[in-house]
Amino acid sequence: MTAAEYPVISADSHITEHPDTYVKYIDSKWRDKAPKMVNSAEKGDLFIVDGMSRPIAMGLVAAAGKDPEELSEAGVKFEDLHRSGWDPKARLGDQRRDGVAAEVIYPTVGMMICNHPDFDYKKACFDAYNRWIAEYCDENPYRLLGCGQTAMRTPQEGIEDLKAIKALGLRGVMMPGVPALEDYDSEIYDPLWEAAIDMDMPLSFHILTTKSGPTRGPRINTFLSIIRGNQDIMGTLIFGGVFERFPKLKIVCVEADAGWIPHYMYRMDHAYKRHRNWLAPGINLSKKPSEYFSENIYSTFQDDWVAFRMAGDMNWRRLMWANDFPHSDSTWPWSQDMLAEHTKQLSAEQRHAILCGNVAELYGIDLSKLESAA
Repeated sequence: MTAAEYPVISADSHITEHPDTYVKYIDSKWRDKAPKMVNSAEKGDLFIVDGMSRPIAMGLVAAAGKDPEELSEAGVKFEDLHRSGWDPKARLGDQRRDGVAAEVIYPTVGMMICNHPDFDYKKACFDAYNRWIAEYCDENPYRLLGCGQTAMRTPQEGIEDLKAIKALGLRGVMMPGVPALEDYDSEIYDPLWEAAIDMDMPLSFHILTTKSGPTRGPRINTFLSIIRGNQDIMGTLIFGGVFERFPKLKIVCVEADAGWIPHYMYRMDHAYKRHRNWLAPGINLSKKPSEYFSENIYSTFQDDWVAFRMAGDMNWRRLMWANDFPHSDSTWPWSQDMLAEHTKQLSAEQRHAILCGNVAELYGIDLSKLESAA
């Protein structure tokens, strides 16, 4: 392990939904339309989601550890994927191989369903997922820390979802990038933020959960643009006065890297200094925008060496490393080699915070109950 005296924890990892995840666990009236896996002779195994034109291929969702030349969306069968994506017993072994003692776990197919246009359908799918991931994490609730999903049809339903997700033993809530009603800076969501604080439930916004238009240029350009959706949400919460009204609210910006944060904070402060008259009527900020970002927003990242190098230029008490297993961007199974190189310039206190302390404090992880991942 990078630091033998404490466990390394991934703040953003994923599962690979089993073919039964939705069909078996969804409300019976939605079963005929539930997301299901089908086999295509040409494209391999695919998740078909009713109402979404593009199937979800399995090739990249569990490609951790593969060489770049091997990466392909199509032509991959479910049985060839990392078993630990859906088998929690196998997951513990893959954690040990990567030197990771615990993981905060997000969906994969469910991440894409966030962009579904039918919020009733999303609600049914997310309720099914929450039941499935709760069973998955029950195998070892100290090392498998699931995040539930809410469709956010209404603020009040969102509150009920938070209660249900917490009752299932899950540690946080993954929000859709776009809610059904007004945007997240609207005061109609104030009861939701208050409930999240009262329940001590961190709310997460993950990349790829905000539908965006086509990206200009070659397809690889889309890889560079996906963090923009998260940046827009963070700016909405800050400039919309959400953190001004709820200074104890904890938001996680997931898998959007972190090396951009120092410049983004500067840019927000510059905009506020010169153009604060653009704020909506009635919005008054008592602090600089960068101060809200520094205090209220946690950010996860993988092999973003810029973030490690620039840690001193942002609040490193809000930075959380992740391995993104089993996705194609994952640092598994080389995480410890990568961390040994990327964290060299950090102080011992910074290293502990980013690899362990920050995520443990945020999610209430009892470090004494984690087995050694070595």
